[in-house]
Amino acid sequence: MLPISPVPLLFLLLLALQSVWSSTPQEPKVQDSPQPEISSLHLPTWSLGLQLYRSLRTDGSKTNTFISPLLLANSLLAVGGGANGSTAGQFHDLLRITKNEKAVGEALTRALKSVFEANGTSYTLHSSSALFSKQAPELEKSFLEKLQTHFGLQHVALEDAQKQTDMEKLQSWAKSGMDGEETAALEQALETKPGAMILASALHFKGFWDRGFYHENQDLRSFLGTKYTKVPMMHRSGVYRHYEDMENMVQVLELGLWEGKASMVLLLPFHVERLARLDRLLTLDQVEKWLGKLNSTSMALSLPRAKMSSMVNLQKQLATLGLVDAWNETSADFSSASSMGRGKLHLGAMLHWTSLELAPESGSIDDMHEDEEVEKPKIFYADHSFIILVRDNSTGALLMIGALDHTDGPAIHDEL
Repeated sequence: MLPISPVPLLFLLLLALQSVWSSTPQEPKVQDSPQPEISSLHLPTWSLGLQLYRSLRTDGSKTNTFISPLLLANSLLAVGGGANGSTAGQFHDLLRITKNEKAVGEALTRALKSVFEANGTSYTLHSSSALFSKQAPELEKSFLEKLQTHFGLQHVALEDAQKQTDMEKLQSWAKSGMDGEETAALEQALETKPGAMILASALHFKGFWDRGFYHENQDLRSFLGTKYTKVPMMHRSGVYRHYEDMENMVQVLELGLWEGKASMVLLLPFHVERLARLDRLLTLDQVEKWLGKLNSTSMALSLPRAKMSSMVNLQKQLATLGLVDAWNETSADFSSASSMGRGKLHLGAMLHWTSLELAPESGSIDDMHEDEEVEKPKIFYADHSFIILVRDNSTGALLMIGALDHTDGPAIHDEL
């Protein structure tokens, strides 16, 4: 009888071990959605959004403030199309348009189309944008047509009336555009002079998670923001894209929205603190670094269930960023918007209403998503102030940016 070679036996042993290894339960993998780079065509949404956000937060007086850089960039490009001379140049500089204005406009149009197509699946979104004018010369028909067909802005004339002030009319318009959501009020009175154009935009956003939080898996916890309050906290575990920046002491977490068409990125400081330090870090380069280092990680999440509403007039911030002539009644040149535009038309305000809701629902019909079995998860416990960014994954555009400084709820002891 021939001796049995040890090689086949070793081979069979390896096959058996491979079978055992392959049958061992693996940690669940998160489905990575496409992550487009921040291209030059979408720099207007990111550069404008980050600059405006930091400018709004400089003196610390603005809390729970959210803006939609995509809506703002679209509106500014629209009205900038009616400008000439140095006024037009300042619009271009603000929006980082160096050569091809048409290409940037087309990119913003594609991003808006992508955002509206995802409405009802990845999120619920209600928005409206308009150009209001007050005792202004007649605007060119071609300018108004482009305003509406290409940029989606209505034109509304503010007529003198006894029943409502201009601000009340604008507030009513914003509430209607946000599908009846209660809107925050402007902190300072609005003065509209003859020849004033007012750019206005309003947006309400509620995301649907790709994996929802159980309604039962909520409890009342403390939120240690600029106000200390009790708030319903939502919990779940799973595998998410995450990065821990030890040097800057911040966690970066990406939460996918239903069907992967959009995602929400949360920036949470390691410790309870005001967001002034983190606000200063928000440059385009730093955000790109954070997004580039996200990796699939086992996570245990706790997020507050909250709704934030804000209203801002961005005139001061835009002027600080270099848009100066447009607000000046004598030097503003909007001669492409009206044959009498130079010295007769100027920007009077840029009003922006936003509302963002953090809720437990996913986009699934049955809304049932069990916690994934994960081992040694990292903790993301958002019981203190954090920053939120919402981006469109199809185009890479920045849809929203803002901060949750505090939540509504029963007050508790000392504040920061």
